[in-house]
Amino acid sequence: MSAPTLIILAAGRARRYGGIKPLAPIGPNGEAVIDFLADDALRAGFHSIVIVVNPESGPLIEQHVTETWPDSIDVRFAVQDRPLGTVHAIMAAHDVVDRSRAFAVSNADDLYGCDAFAVLSEHLATHHTSSLVGFKLKNALVGSDPVTRGVCEVAEGHLQSIVERRKVSLVDGSFRADDGLEPSELPGDQLVSMNLWGFAPDMWHLFEMAMAEASNPDEDNEVLIPEVIGRLVSGELVVSGCETDSIILLATEARCVGVTHPNDLEIVKEDVANQARRGERPTAPFLS
Repeated sequence: MSAPTLIILAAGRARRYGGIKPLAPIGPNGEAVIDFLADDALRAGFHSIVIVVNPESGPLIEQHVTETWPDSIDVRFAVQDRPLGTVHAIMAAHDVVDRSRAFAVSNADDLYGCDAFAVLSEHLATHHTSSLVGFKLKNALVGSDPVTRGVCEVAEGHLQSIVERRKVSLVDGSFRADDGLEPSELPGDQLVSMNLWGFAPDMWHLFEMAMAEASNPDEDNEVLIPEVIGRLVSGELVVSGCETDSIILLATEARCVGVTHPNDLEIVKEDVANQARRGERPTAPFLS
């Protein structure tokens, strides 16, 4: 199977951050989150990139990519015209990708690291099954501001469910979710989703059906990847033409850092600089 495509979801409105998160400057010379993200994916074996943008910030992201990325990179753009959720964002890209090939999906404001992308790329290149990269909770928090994390239930290497836990933060050495659900304290080794997915080609049927059956999706009733996948693995959703009925959980020791809140920016800058000093990533993206 040939090298997969990465679809980067960059159409979010970033209300908590107050800016264009994919363009947040985290490198030594102002390099953006999306620059490091794409470089990690390409070094890990992905062959092309599709960036899904919204009509408002999309032109700025496209201008940045056009002006700063090497011409040798196969990158295309798709527009999500309305904020109807991450499944809708994937479907916005379906006319600019080869639907006969496996593909991956990621956020545009998280740095998953080359190792995590390599695990996913290898799986997609050698298997016909869909997958989710699972990060340990202790490796998936930045700063002290609370965040939402998808807690993964796994059995024999297969994803059983994803439970969205909100207001998750590190408090006095413990990971706590102040959302009223139990358990309120989560183990640091708990595997969580950071929205780094790998999908077999037949999953397009699933996403098409999910959008077709959605009842008046809007900004307050989005069609989201974790919810659709949860229905699939529970057996609630059976899709004609989609042979996939399970998702492999690919656990990684990689650290995932991202820009969710304004206070995260300086923390992520320092984290990226430390990674470069340790030789874990180049000092800047797209270095030969």
